[in-house]
Amino acid sequence: MSVAEQMGATLANTAYSVNIKERLDFSCAIFASDGSLVANAPHVPVHLGSMGESIKTVIKANQGTMRPGDAYVLNAPYNGGTHLPDVTVITPVFDTAGTDRILFYVGSRGHHADIGGRTPGSAPPDSTTIHQEGVLIDNFLFVRQGRLREQEMRQLLGSGAYPCRNPDQNMADLRAQLAANETGVQELRKMVKHFGIEVVHAYMQHVQDNAEESVRRVLDVLTAGTFTYPMDNGCQIQVSIRVDQSARRASIDFSGTSAQHSGNYNAPAAVCKAAVLYVFRTLVADTIPLNEGCLKPLDIIIPPHSIISPKYPAAVIAGNTEVSQCVTDALYGALGVLASSQGTVNNFVYGNEQYQNYETICGGTGAGPDHPGCDAVHSHMTNTRMTDPEVLEWRFPVRVESFAIRHGSGGVGRQSGGAGITRRLRFLESMIVTTLCSHRLTEPYGLAGGQAGERGRNTVERVDGSIEELAGSDETLMQPGDVFVMQTPGGGGFGPPDGAK
Repeated sequence: MSVAEQMGATLANTAYSVNIKERLDFSCAIFASDGSLVANAPHVPVHLGSMGESIKTVIKANQGTMRPGDAYVLNAPYNGGTHLPDVTVITPVFDTAGTDRILFYVGSRGHHADIGGRTPGSAPPDSTTIHQEGVLIDNFLFVRQGRLREQEMRQLLGSGAYPCRNPDQNMADLRAQLAANETGVQELRKMVKHFGIEVVHAYMQHVQDNAEESVRRVLDVLTAGTFTYPMDNGCQIQVSIRVDQSARRASIDFSGTSAQHSGNYNAPAAVCKAAVLYVFRTLVADTIPLNEGCLKPLDIIIPPHSIISPKYPAAVIAGNTEVSQCVTDALYGALGVLASSQGTVNNFVYGNEQYQNYETICGGTGAGPDHPGCDAVHSHMTNTRMTDPEVLEWRFPVRVESFAIRHGSGGVGRQSGGAGITRRLRFLESMIVTTLCSHRLTEPYGLAGGQAGERGRNTVERVDGSIEELAGSDETLMQPGDVFVMQTPGGGGFGPPDGAK
């Protein structure tokens, strides 16, 4: 975990984009030679739980051809990626004894501010195919035996119907990801030199075995359940959790979940598995690294051609963020342990040909049986920051006019849900804004008699004084002086309010 944290520090220090450098929308992790997740820094859960599939894709596609000094780039959602802006750089760690033996893999995944697509920031609300969302990268050899293939990478970033708008920024962030991986390579080699490869491999297996046993102890006392989670677009997540306590295994069955969405609310199967991994890791009270071992006692049933198992060329930009949050809340609902959090990351994307930026906006979290929800935080499948107003206003032609808690927006209960926020952002140049937000039509559920949290709302106050109401997933042109107002949802309450039956 320390090595992964050092990788993250290198990435934050050397990245160019605000999204990676300031918001910390990235993840770094270490993988065994078979591609299984061993340890990570506490970065973004949706990245970490799915990245192993990307590693395994690269292993399978390059069996016998990898050389020391090689590195690969991938963002393909159907091969362990999440959505196209999340670009993963993968580096094999070779034995220093002069053999071709690969000891580990290190990976860094960062959300690039723009990867092409129909709209600046690569989040078109109306996309119906993956190619409308940007440049698709699948197992691209970025570095060959220490030589950066910059020209070839730039050609790829400039390809397709909707190429990248700012390839210089992409290259700067990709170099930062390479630097992060190199930090991991060097630190792992120091570890091997100090402890010996047999000891390191033994402990890598131990942390996975320990995680497996920790989850099995949770299953010993877990209560089974089912839950159906309605979404704003009419789709649903349905999950049934069954526990075989004699075998110390559980089945997580998503049969009944809606079919593949015609738009972009599709989460790759790796994202669904990442949500399951995250939820069951949070049920473990011990301090263990999130890793592959947590999944070993779990049988996950994902219906094919569903919104959690889309097929190429399905659009997926909202699936990674929005559907993953829905899956998480559905799992907590089935377990009966936590009311719904805001259930969205409130994707807020804006830009033009010169500037592109992506933000996720905080909200309220759900209450549990022994604790209230939290106000104004990122929750569950996202673990990023908000950009500091000073940095935002320095790097982009915008002004943060207010940023305040929506008091009373959390659901009332014996334990009340956390409150969302209200944020006003004034634009100083013409820019296209796109949003991908949930719980604008449905409420974040309460549990055990607790009330639901309040819905979110997106509006634009035009410079002429008129008010424009926007849908959760929408697009609008902001002119100089226009103000975008986002009110984010509160979390659900748990238990009946005091005095209620």
